Amino acid sequence: MGKIISFMHISLDGFVAGPNGEMDWIKINDEIFDFVGKRISTGNTALYGRKTYEMMEGYWPTAADKPNASKHDKEHSKWYSKVHKVVLSQSLKNVKLANTTIISEHLSEEINAVKQQTPNDILLFGSPTATHALIQQNLIDGYWLFVNPVILGKGIPLFKDVQEKTALQLIGSHTFDCGVIELNYLVNQKE
Repeated sequence: MGKIISFMHISLDGFVAGPNGEMDWIKINDEIFDFVGKRISTGNTALYGRKTYEMMEGYWPTAADKPNASKHDKEHSKWYSKVHKVVLSQSLKNVKLANTTIISEHLSEEINAVKQQTPNDILLFGSPTATHALIQQNLIDGYWLFVNPVILGKGIPLFKDVQEKTALQLIGSHTFDCGVIELNYLVNQKE
């Protein structure tokens, strides 16, 4: 059974974006791209909120075709084209998209059905609103965080309106030359 793993870049003070959704503070380089590429290449399902999905859909399907496409663009574009996409959205209700499932209601039941059908991790890319909705229903099984060496002071927090303490188990970490630290946590199961 698949696990929902929230994949986020985060500031040292816990924000995933600036007050207006800014992400210009995120450090990305080939070392991080290669590291992430190895892990996501084993998965066949990605989870997005509507805004992140539309951003991804606007870039990745044709990113490899651009004359100046990087190695990462080519690899991620290929992965994106074959991965099954699950999108949490109220506004995309009843829309049929290729290789995409839209979840508009019955969040817990629908997410658990996706988890049952998926043998590998299901990475929830970015999508703070989707992450908040899944946290509220205890549907996130882990956090794959890339802590950037910056303090934003304000913005969109990763953890918003958390109702109860959640114990996490660190299963891996990695420090990148650019100062970003990867932390890979699993949510401890409730006893």
